[in-house]
Amino acid sequence: MAQIVAAFAASHSIMIASTLEDWLTRFRESDPKIAFSDKDGCRIGYDDLLARAPADAASYITPEKIAGRFRDTEAALLRLEADVAAAKLDALIIVGDDQNELFEIEHLPTIGIYYGDTIHNAAKPDKPPANWREAARYRRMEDGAAKDYPVHRGLARHLIEGAMAREFDVSSVGGMKPGQYEGHAYSFVHRWFLRGTELPIVPIFVNTYTLPNVPLPRRCVAFGEAIAAMVAEFPEDLRIGIFASGGLSHFVVDEELDHIVMAAMRAKDWATLSALRPERLRSGSSEILNWLVLAGALGPLELRWMTYAPGYRTPALTGTGLCFAAWS
Repeated sequence: MAQIVAAFAASHSIMIASTLEDWLTRFRESDPKIAFSDKDGCRIGYDDLLARAPADAASYITPEKIAGRFRDTEAALLRLEADVAAAKLDALIIVGDDQNELFEIEHLPTIGIYYGDTIHNAAKPDKPPANWREAARYRRMEDGAAKDYPVHRGLARHLIEGAMAREFDVSSVGGMKPGQYEGHAYSFVHRWFLRGTELPIVPIFVNTYTLPNVPLPRRCVAFGEAIAAMVAEFPEDLRIGIFASGGLSHFVVDEELDHIVMAAMRAKDWATLSALRPERLRSGSSEILNWLVLAGALGPLELRWMTYAPGYRTPALTGTGLCFAAWS
């Protein structure tokens, strides 16, 4: 029978596809123009965040500290890529979120499972990027020609059928419309961790961002437990990995929340994860729900390593909690 033999989790922030110069200067120019969510899930502007920042906020964003976090993140990405390769997997389940990439407001499934034969990623446009942020987005796309990545259709169909039998009413996603390509949560994994491989994946979509049908934390943990049980029932003898793409807190770094999540992941404290307040998991921080699905699926796997960098990038302490981890 199949077995989950390894698990991985990684932030997929635009910061990862950006340069050190972007971290040092360009986010300070762009962040004041966007809206944020506070710890109660309410909208808050950059100026209000700046007014609430601690008196020593400038010490969080010195060039030396930002450069150190950048180097630590680069090292973690390389380490995780090596671990994925070393696991010798037959398939990789990727739990991510879709941000108006395959799904629009007209139809946003709470949970979707993709079972097409392949999943498409687009080639980088021929035209030069218009700005630094577009250049970062291009890095999630293919060099040269577009690419169709393999999907483990049999396992995907098995997970859909098993989820329905367990009363998880998932959406089945059998393919893409012309012009569509895989979202950033999945192209990130392909471009950073599966380079040069043909490892089949199973994309699982969790609507973390868009109300009103965002799943509760406890439902995400329960779905992860169901995934582990369903994999164990799959009749082929396969080594399966599971990867949580996204998180942790953003677009305001919430170190308190990040450390609660990391401590619970280390201790396999699913009660704490299940009890997280949904209001605190809004905007980018909602991607923590992908980690909760992975948590439920871990079973006997043990944490091998976890690294964290609070990715502060402005005086208002906006940024991303950059976290990377591996279990086996």
